[in-house]
Amino acid sequence: MARGAMKQIIDDPAARVEYPPGGGSSLDGQVDHDRSARVWGAIRAVANGEGGAPSLQHAVSACAQALSATGAGLAMTRSGGLLEPLFATDPEIGELDELQFELGEGPSGEAIAANAPVFETNLAGVAAGRRWPAFAAAGTDRGVHGVFAFPVAAGAAKLGVLTVYRTRPGPLYGDQVADALVYADAVFVLALDQRHGISADLGAVIDAAFTARRAEVHQAAGRLASQERISVTDALARLRAHAYSNGLSVQRVAIEVMAGRLQLDGDAGSPELSEPKAMRPDNVEKEQEED
Repeated sequence: MARGAMKQIIDDPAARVEYPPGGGSSLDGQVDHDRSARVWGAIRAVANGEGGAPSLQHAVSACAQALSATGAGLAMTRSGGLLEPLFATDPEIGELDELQFELGEGPSGEAIAANAPVFETNLAGVAAGRRWPAFAAAGTDRGVHGVFAFPVAAGAAKLGVLTVYRTRPGPLYGDQVADALVYADAVFVLALDQRHGISADLGAVIDAAFTARRAEVHQAAGRLASQERISVTDALARLRAHAYSNGLSVQRVAIEVMAGRLQLDGDAGSPELSEPKAMRPDNVEKEQEED
């Protein structure tokens, strides 16, 4: 999975182990087996505490606990496209995952694009500020410094990203990284496991969890894409740009677009949205002066 093709999955999902093809000593195999058993045991413990079967939410929560993190979030994708925030351990962490979606920048998007983990040890650092200027500032303002994103994937099959947030700066150590990779593998397995009530059709998993708010954003992006003859990705970027520059949520901008109260500027190449002239405050003032 995240560390190589899985050669065998045994029947008990709580004991599913990745067996890398070829190479590796028997001791390495035992360590991998023990780590996997420990990770699944932690997921089971969280699930038992809530009186349910192991689920995606339980895996995200267990991962955050194991890495002594402030929290963790899971974003998923259809066919390796745009990431959609799905679950978070608490509302504050959910806001950070949403910010990555709204701003179009951050470690989660880079991790899914590269199909490799992305580690940022200090969002307040110069490097992070250059890499993700808006997200780094927003994360630091919320007291988050370390961010670590792990693809939920098996080869070319990209399902999403598991992102871990920590308040203190500093790296994850070897065992913590290895644990996080197994948690990402566990999320992959749970997302495809029908026996726990989670459809093997990832589209159904995402559709069941998305809110009407998310649908509005994509409907607005689709409308802009059709009107301006641009890609949905470019249309979404325009929504994000207008939301960020005006201090609004993407959802609010989408609602205004769908209601016809916001429209693209006459210049099709313009990256921003603008209000119809009849609604602009300067026009209202001019009308009052004429009266």
